Formats: sequence, structure tokens, C-alpha cells
Amino acid sequence: MSSIIVTSASELNADQEDSVFVPLLSPPNSTSQVAIVGSNVCPIESLDYEIFENELFKQDWRSRGKMQIFQYTLMKWLLCFLIGLIVSLVGFCNNLAVENIAGIKFVVTSNMMLESRYGMAFLVFSVSNLILALFASMITAFIAPAAAGSGIPEVKAYLNGVDAPDIFSLRTLVVKIVGSISAVSSSLLVGKAGPMVHTGACIASLLGQGGSKKFGLTWNWLRFFKNDRDRRDLVTCGSAAGIAAAFHAPVGGVLFALEEMASWWRSALLWRSFFTTAVVAIVLRAFIDLCYSGKCGLFGTGGLIMYDVYSETISYDLMDVPAVLALGVIGGLLGSLHNFLLDKVLKIYNLINEKSVAYKICLAWLISIFTSCLLFGLPWLAKCQPCPADTSEACPTIGRSGNYKKFQCPADQFNDLASLIFNTNDDAIRNLFSKGTNDEFQYSSVLIFFVTCFFLSILSYGIVAPAGLFVPVIVTGASYGRFVGMLVGSKSNLNHGLYAVLGAASLLGGSMRMTVSLCVIILELTNNLLLLPLIMVVLLVSKTVADGFNGSIYDLIMKAKGFPYLETHAEPYMRQLSVGDVVRGPLQLFHGIEKVGNIVHVLRTTRHNGFPVIDEPPLSESPILFGIILRAHLVTLLKKRAFLFTPSLTGDTGGIDASIQFSAGDFAKRGSGNGDKIEDIVLTEEEMEMFIDLHPFTNASPYTVVETMSLAKALMLFREVGLRHLLVIPKLSGRSPVVGILTRHDFMAENILSLHPLLVRSRWKRLRFRFPSLRKLFWGTSASIKA
Repeated sequence: MSSIIVTSASELNADQEDSVFVPLLSPPNSTSQVAIVGSNVCPIESLDYEIFENELFKQDWRSRGKMQIFQYTLMKWLLCFLIGLIVSLVGFCNNLAVENIAGIKFVVTSNMMLESRYGMAFLVFSVSNLILALFASMITAFIAPAAAGSGIPEVKAYLNGVDAPDIFSLRTLVVKIVGSISAVSSSLLVGKAGPMVHTGACIASLLGQGGSKKFGLTWNWLRFFKNDRDRRDLVTCGSAAGIAAAFHAPVGGVLFALEEMASWWRSALLWRSFFTTAVVAIVLRAFIDLCYSGKCGLFGTGGLIMYDVYSETISYDLMDVPAVLALGVIGGLLGSLHNFLLDKVLKIYNLINEKSVAYKICLAWLISIFTSCLLFGLPWLAKCQPCPADTSEACPTIGRSGNYKKFQCPADQFNDLASLIFNTNDDAIRNLFSKGTNDEFQYSSVLIFFVTCFFLSILSYGIVAPAGLFVPVIVTGASYGRFVGMLVGSKSNLNHGLYAVLGAASLLGGSMRMTVSLCVIILELTNNLLLLPLIMVVLLVSKTVADGFNGSIYDLIMKAKGFPYLETHAEPYMRQLSVGDVVRGPLQLFHGIEKVGNIVHVLRTTRHNGFPVIDEPPLSESPILFGIILRAHLVTLLKKRAFLFTPSLTGDTGGIDASIQFSAGDFAKRGSGNGDKIEDIVLTEEEMEMFIDLHPFTNASPYTVVETMSLAKALMLFREVGLRHLLVIPKLSGRSPVVGILTRHDFMAENILSLHPLLVRSRWKRLRFRFPSLRKLFWGTSASIKA
């Protein structure tokens, strides 16, 4: 028997990995099979979140007793506990390392400035920053390019069903941790929250892979988690733990995973993610107590302690509302501008990074030198101020964190700009959020600091190193919020520190477009529940304003990287199309009993990952669709030599018993990049003439839709169930039992509009390009993804 080729199938484009496309250099094309993962262009695939119900799976499921079910449930909770424990330990070590490395650097530099050795102080400061930045960039570029950036776009795409190579590998995890410490310590305006989310996801994925057969680290209990669905849940818990560890915000971490990261959510996952972040909070609390006792080194209390702006007597009235609304509007405008500029800078950086690794390193070198010059040179523009008489902390502070940096000032005076700019990001935020310091900062100093942070956060993100966006956006928003508070002055009941908190919230809302999770994270950061109504207002206003211009920063980055992300809602024009309008061919089919040589030929000449299986007479009265079989399962069958001498059903004369030769574990999902390849299978000519009975290994109950179903309804089914393949069957009998296969690339706007260009010229399309806010208003989806 031979395989059949039928026209009208999308798999030719949807599952082939050899298409040439470089995101960020040309108009984004989400129908490609490559994307920028970290800093390199890599092939990507979709994930199988659907349970593949073949006969072996059903037999394994029926054989599970109460003990196996108990093991499965217990292991879920145990893995969540381990994720929370390990992520909290990594978060603590991350903060401790950053604070001490940066602390030593600032102490040495400040001591030289006390001796009026300003040139040597700048040399030590800039060289130490350069070494740290180059170290982070080099280990990322040479060892794990997937560790570049924040990692949140990659994790978010994974939870949507997009798999990219090495994003959760062990070397990526190590480079992410070490590189983040080095990059943040180098005084680059980058954060550690995004890398912590990626770190948590890596830890969760590695724990859920079931160990390593190569190193003899396998455990029979972990076999239950060798599938994409359970790993997806673990990665969701890991991303929530990452935010909880970065900001000491357990509830905020859960809401962040729910609102921003996860594409599928259910109550059981809510409980497990909450348990994971609770473990993080408890462990971090223990280490915070340890740091309070002075056992954490030079800057031990720096990165773990919340920005406490609690006040028992916060009062505000209608007179404060206009200023708060203005903060929200400004935050929305600045957030959308920040996203626009960052998107453009990333495109320029990619032109540089694609040339060679040397260009990547040189870019990091230039950004580090430029940053060091600004951080050391700008405080000289500020005037020295006398130390306040009623301050509760030392003034001036020399070589350590504090509100009153001495820098070049004489005794009993401090440099307010140096207190912000010549400091770690955490300490700068703490100084801006501080209460009782309304007279500490000058207008010019805060304005200079805001402009510097705004542009440095954009320029620093694109280098090849682990870099987050949360903290830079917080410090930038806090600076302009503080500036607005200074302008309002005594006309408002709120102090300048509270305006800084509201400014940070507004810029976060304008850039990242989250509301509930950001609100809770900020409340947990600042320990001030009385600010809740005002934070809610600025987040809602800033998000609404920014949505009129572009999408969230993570959505823009995913789009620029080329990840085929499926949105929650269908595009309006999808209602005008049926699934039959987008499927393309040719389509590869297999018979229920197929010749080995035909299977090998198809696998070697195509990159498809799913193949429909049909039965024809004499196995059935007429051609019918039996199910779908995966590429990985076919390779396993070839590797195991599950061959028949004659084209007969399994168990007949000359056949094999599939239940004896195979188990469900033979077809379990392996770790990323560890699957067998058809190129590694060597068969003799005699074996190529033999047959395989595909029936026991085929999913006989795949999801199918008729060719007349609207594309919008098919998208909802595809996304909500978490499918990789959606079979399209004919409306009328008498034709081939299957018309084609829909994959996620068939739902991408670029693919649809390339097939139906008249849609581009429609009036709605013109309005959608000119006024993205109309789409948000009427359809409730991101304004930039499909624009």
C-alpha cells in the first residue's frame, strides 16, 4: 500500500521548519517556522496539549489503580513544593549576590572619591561595570543564547502552545541566573524580575521532565508528567513563583500568571500555583529575618526588603483626583511611547546582532561604557544640599545605600541626584518611594533622572544578556511620579513618595497593560493597602490611554520575534471565512496498514508532525478517517522494528501484539530536543518492504470540524482545547475522508490575508490600521497583534 497525497492541507507550510524568515528584519510573518528565541533565530514547533488517546494510552489508563492515582496527585503537590523552594533559594541568592557585588563596587568608588581621586574612581567604576556586562553578554552569546532578554515572551508563547529549542534547558537556567546577577550588578538599567520568571519556568520544566536516563536520574513516579499538558501546568506555577520571588509578592505572582502568562486556567491550577507562591513567601520571609540580623553581607537588606511606604494617616479628597488622573494619562502616553521606541530599537539591534557574535559583544561593550559615563557624570550637574537636621538616617551616606549620597559634596552636604543615579535600582526606587522626604530632591535632579532612566531602559534591554523590564519601568515611573508630586506640592494631601508609587503604577499599566496583577504586586511591594483605590484608578486610565496606540510590551516583543501566538478573541474578518478557505495542500495520508518504505519516505521528505490515518476496503466498507498519528510515534515504531511480513492487522498471523512489545512510556514526551530523528533510523531493504499496523498507535478520536465551519469558531476550539492539529472533514460524502489539517499557523493574520488579499482593502481593515483603539473598544483584543 502507498501513502496518498490529497490537495488542501495546511501542513505543508504549518509544520515545515525549513522556510527562510528572519523576524525583525522584514514585516513579521507568524506563518514561518522560525522565531528569535533569546537572541538567535531558531526553528519552533507547536505543543501537544491534547491527550493523545490511542489504544496503548487507554490500556495504561485502565490499568492504573488507586495507588497510581495517589502517586500522581502527590507528585503534583510535591513538585509544586520543590518549585517554590528552589525558586525562592535562587531568588534569595540572586538578590544577595547583586547587592554585595554592586555594594563592593560602590564602596571602592566612594572611598576613592573621598580621597579626591575622581579619575581613578571613574576608571574603577566603568571598568568593573564593563567586566560584569561583558561577562553576562559572553556567557549568553556563547553558551545559551536562549537566555537573552527577560524570557517572559518565550514563556508566554510556550504556555500558548509554542515550543522553542533550549528555552528550558539546564544551561539556559544556569546562564540565566549567573548572567542576570552580572548584568544587574553592572549598573545597566535592567531588571531581575523577568529573568526570575524565566528561571522559575526552567526549574519547573526540568523537574517535570522525569529525570535523565543519560545520568541515571530517573524515577518511575515522574513518568506521569512526561506530557505537554502537565508540564504546562508546572511551568505556569514556576512563572508565578518567579514573580513572587522577585517582588516578595505571592498573591501578585498568582495573578500575574493568570492575567499575563497562562492561556489555559482552571481552579486546580489556581490552588497549586497559590501553594507554590506560598512556599516562596515563607522561605523568603525566613531569609529576610536572617538579613535583618546583619548576616547577609554588605548590602544584605537591599534587594529583599519591600519598599515600605505604609502610612496610617493617608487622606485624600476630590482635590487630589485631577492629579491622579493626570498621572494615569501621562503614564499611558509614556508607556505607549516606551513600547514604540523599544520595538524600533530591537529591530536596529537585531541588524547588528545577526552579523556575528563579535558584534553582539561590541554592542554590550558600547552600552556599558555609555551607561557608566552617564551614571558617573550626571551627578556633577546637581548642586550639593545641606543635610536636613531632622533626618532619621546618616547624612551624608558614604559607600552604601541611603537617601543622602555624598558623592563630590563637602562634609554635611549631599548630592540628591547621586542618591538616585549612583545607586542600585532597588535603592533608587526605595529613595523615590520614601516618605518624609518632600524637600530632599530638586526639580532638575528628578527630571534628569527620569529622562536618563527612560532612554537607558530602552537601550539596555536589547543587548545579548539576561535583562528584565519590570524594575526599569518601575524606577522610571517612580521618578516622573515624584516629579508630578513636586509640581503639585502643598496643593495635595499626598506626599511625594506616594506620587512616586502612583507614577510607577501608571507607567507599568501603560507599558505592560496589566491591571489586577500589577495592582496587587504594587500593594505587596509597598505594604500600603490604603493606596488601593488610587492605584486602581491610575492603572485603568493608563491602560485605556495606551491601548489606543499599540499593544503591551510583551505582545510586541512576541510579534517581533515571530512567535505564532493565538489571541483570546477571533478577528472580525474570520467570521467571513470558513476553514475550507484556508487549508492548503498537498496533504500526506497513511493507510491503517502502511508499507515501511512509504513511511520512511514521507518522514524524510516532509517536516509534518501529524498525519491522518484512513481505512479503505477491505478494512472498511468505504474510505473512512480512522484518526491521526504523530511523527514522533512513527519514528518510535520504526526504531522498535514493529513490522509485519504481510499487510494484516496486528495479532493476525505473522503479526505482533502491540500491548506486549510497547508500553505507554515508549511514546511519552521527552525533554526538549531529546526526541529520536528519522535520520538516525537505518533500515535494510528487506525491512523497507515490510508493513506496520498503525491502528493501535493512532488517536482514533481526534478533534474534527467540517469544512464549512467559520474560521472564528475553529479558532476558539483550537485555542481553548490546546490543539496542535485540527482535522477538516468534508461536508458531503463521496469525497476523501479528510480535506486537510489546521494548525496554529493557519490562524495567523499574515497567512489568512496572504490567501485573501481583498480583506486587506476592506474598510474595516483601513480603520483597524488607522485607529487601533476601535478594535479594543468593540472587540476587546490587543490592538497590535494583528495590526
